Amino acid sequence: MSADAAGVLEALVARGRSVAVAESLTGGLVAAALTAVPGASRVVRGSVTAYATDVKRDVLGVDGALLAVRGAVDAEVARQMARGVRALLGADWGLATTGVAGPAPQDGQPVGTVFVAAAGPQEVCAARRLSLDGDRESIRTESVRAVLALLHDELTANAGAKDTEHKGGNGCLQP
Repeated sequence: MSADAAGVLEALVARGRSVAVAESLTGGLVAAALTAVPGASRVVRGSVTAYATDVKRDVLGVDGALLAVRGAVDAEVARQMARGVRALLGADWGLATTGVAGPAPQDGQPVGTVFVAAAGPQEVCAARRLSLDGDRESIRTESVRAVLALLHDELTANAGAKDTEHKGGNGCLQP
């Protein structure tokens, strides 16, 4: 994880940008990966572990009606979490993870369904849906890798529509 985190931090420093993280299923692992890299304090603003649905709504500003209809495991929820933490902590970029690490399905979604998102300047926003295999630990670890890769792609302008993504409105990639 730290090699990916180091690359992300290097790209943020090179661009004079900061990052904040909103995490659900990863429970602080993204922030831990970032802050494990020496010098992270130059660009990491902070994080919110929004494990409970009401924290997503009340702290990060995720739409309550959206949560009621779709549940917390949803691409738009991930996007709103990323935008919310970005605004809350005054960062240039916000990252978010939400999904099902197991052992049981949640919100009608099978174990391994994960959404990661990155929201940045000028309403830039990207979300990816992941369908991961493995145990709880491997799903969480891969989710960290995926959200860091998403931000790295956005920062280095190598992001493009993948097989699981479609261009959405407002510059957002939608699954």
